[in-house]
Amino acid sequence: MAQKGKIFVVGFGPGDFKHITTRAVEALQQSEMIIGYKTYVELIQDLVSAKSIVSTGMTEEVSRAQEAVRQAEAGSIVSVISSGDAGVYGMAGLVYEVLIELGWTEATGIEVEIVPGISAINSCASILGAPIMHDACTISLSDHLTPWNLIAKRVEAAAMADFVIALYNPKSGRRTRQIVEAQRILLEYRSPDTPVGLVKSAYRERQEVTMTTLAEMLEHDIGMLTTVIIGNSSTFFYDNKMITPRGYQRKYTLGEEKQPLRPHQRLREENEPWAMNQETGTARNDFTADPNAGRFNKPSIAATPKPKKTALEMATAALAMVKGTSAVKVTPKLVQQKIESIFELAVSPGVANKFFTPQQMMTLAEVVGEEGTMEYTPDHQIHLKIPTTVPEQITEKLQEVGFLLAPIGDVLSLKACDFCYGEKADSIPYAEEIQEKLGGISLPKTLNIGFNGCGMACYRAVFDDIGIVYRKSKFDVFIGAKPVGRTAHAAQPVVEGLEPEQLIPLITDIIEEYKANAHPNERLFKYFKRVKKILHFTYQDMSSKIKVEPAPCGD
Repeated sequence: MAQKGKIFVVGFGPGDFKHITTRAVEALQQSEMIIGYKTYVELIQDLVSAKSIVSTGMTEEVSRAQEAVRQAEAGSIVSVISSGDAGVYGMAGLVYEVLIELGWTEATGIEVEIVPGISAINSCASILGAPIMHDACTISLSDHLTPWNLIAKRVEAAAMADFVIALYNPKSGRRTRQIVEAQRILLEYRSPDTPVGLVKSAYRERQEVTMTTLAEMLEHDIGMLTTVIIGNSSTFFYDNKMITPRGYQRKYTLGEEKQPLRPHQRLREENEPWAMNQETGTARNDFTADPNAGRFNKPSIAATPKPKKTALEMATAALAMVKGTSAVKVTPKLVQQKIESIFELAVSPGVANKFFTPQQMMTLAEVVGEEGTMEYTPDHQIHLKIPTTVPEQITEKLQEVGFLLAPIGDVLSLKACDFCYGEKADSIPYAEEIQEKLGGISLPKTLNIGFNGCGMACYRAVFDDIGIVYRKSKFDVFIGAKPVGRTAHAAQPVVEGLEPEQLIPLITDIIEEYKANAHPNERLFKYFKRVKKILHFTYQDMSSKIKVEPAPCGD
């Protein structure tokens, strides 16, 4: 019986041996024949031991695919090679097209394995910095297999949608007009100062990297070995790096003294100079990308530049004067996505109060508006997400109508008396004091305190991280509940009959120890189980007291 052949379609990355995958090397070494563009064959020739190597010219992709199929059907193990990833402007699709025309099926035909590699958009981006942190697309300017009018439409669509764009095959010796036309289209929608990175022969001996702008990119050498990465409206240069922020929104919550912001939520001008100015509520326009210096140019702090009119505004005003009209409507094409600031916070009527007033509800509707969102939570809080650059005005309006405000995130949250209406006058002041002293402080993980104002314990406080129950004029304290999951359990009782004046110091000490020693994202019950002792309280495995039946899935 004749040997059954196989086709490997191998993407070997940018060409450097350090960036070729182990599987790609294995496929090349298993192959009896290597087929590829001659430049690519030369790049990987030290890795192969095939008896036959077939190299062809730049525009002979179809013939290479056909030859690979013929050889595999004759029983050979063949590797068809592509730089970058074989499925991105590579040989993978053409090989399948040739097979399909011959009636190939996976069940009965020769085996095909696509071996992925690092595409140029990824390798070049790593050299430039971080230009594709947001939505990006790849467009090949080669019209050898694709009509130019379709390519032009795709360039325009990507420009309109504010994609970061990676241009493959931008220019060759005979094909020079496409990159010029692509620049013309992009300049209709992008600022001339848009950062552009040109990377030639990434990770190869003759690697060249150029930082420039959309307006000036054609002044530099661009060829078939160049990948052109064009930033979106928020991309910037900094210290010879090209960086695109991860999103157009900056989410933040109440004051930093209560909750330091996570890396993806930071909104400080020194960290994100492209973001909204928190004092003025306006987008910064005094930072410009300098492709020569590779960093932002910032004017002196003492200088207060007057806002300048754009060329479009001045031209519109001049035209209006000539025509004797007050205004001329002009629709510019320039795309500029604004950095949007999303203010997040939680509001409630109070620690034990669950009644919202009509005035409070109207204020909520006013501050949230059409663009914000409101989400009611089981903790008797409403989480607000509001697009704004003036959070102080939001908090002032909410406080004026009696709302209790709290940050959102890994903070301490307190809930009291779910059943009655806060009528336990002897106990509720202690809950309010805990909220005032500890509410909203930053912690390794969200921590919930449940407070019951009487021995009925109707709120089920013992199922929170810390449970407090007022009984016979004293307090019982529980810590370490696991409220969800197949091993869920109530908190461990640690104190019974605690004197009221001892409550706040004890809770404070527990929180301070947890905050100082817990791992990031470690819930209180996990911390208690790991360290075995909080203060002088020794851990007991509460989950062992409950028999858990095996899950139907067997896990």
